[in-house]
Formats: sequence, C-alpha cells, structure tokens
Amino acid sequence: MTILAVGFSLLAAALHVYIWVLESFRWTEPATRKTFRTSEADAAATREMAYNQGFYNLFLAVITLIGLALLGTDHEVGTALALAGTGSMLSAALVLITRDRSMARAAITQGTFPLLAVVSLLLQL
Repeated sequence: MTILAVGFSLLAAALHVYIWVLESFRWTEPATRKTFRTSEADAAATREMAYNQGFYNLFLAVITLIGLALLGTDHEVGTALALAGTGSMLSAALVLITRDRSMARAAITQGTFPLLAVVSLLLQL
C-alpha cells in the first residue's frame, strides 16, 4: 500500500505545483483565464490574490514531498506530513465544491489524487 500512497501523493503534489505556476505566474494569460473561467478584467483585479493563493498550493505540495521523503527514515512523521499536505488539498477541493456546485469539475480535478493519497496513506498505517 505504501507504493500507492507515495504514487498518489506525488501526483497530488505535482498537480499543486502546476496550480502554483498557473496562479502565481500565469494568472493573466489567456489559457489560464480560460482554465479558471475568469475574464481579463477579473484576472487583472485578482492577480495579487491569485499570486498568494498559488503559494498556498506550493506549500501544500512541499509539505507532502517532505513527508514522502521522510517515510523511509521516520515512517510516522512522514505519514503525518504527507497526510497534512494531501488532507489539506482534499479539504480545499471540498470547500470549492460546497461553495459553488458549478466548480464540480475543478474540485474533482483538484481533489481526486489527494483523496486517493489520503485513503492509501491511512490504509498503510
């Protein structure tokens, strides 16, 4: 089960690094605006907020990656950190869908790998 936990956690972290790039550095680009369904004016107005939000996503990925790195030497601490990162990612996806049902596709995209990671991490305890 650890292989699945590591694999799903890595995928979740990679996705959140990608989201960091989109939100922090490409927020006003046409392709990013299309992905996040925002207008040019709204993207310009929310650029600073998106920059900050992107770093939240990066930090969740970093916490997860540090946890994975520690799995071999300190299994309990590594698992706790990986669960903190992926659990927070999953929670953010749940907040997204409960706030706006039209964001179901985005929430599923954002939350599937973290959900699978959380389940796998819990099963390998």
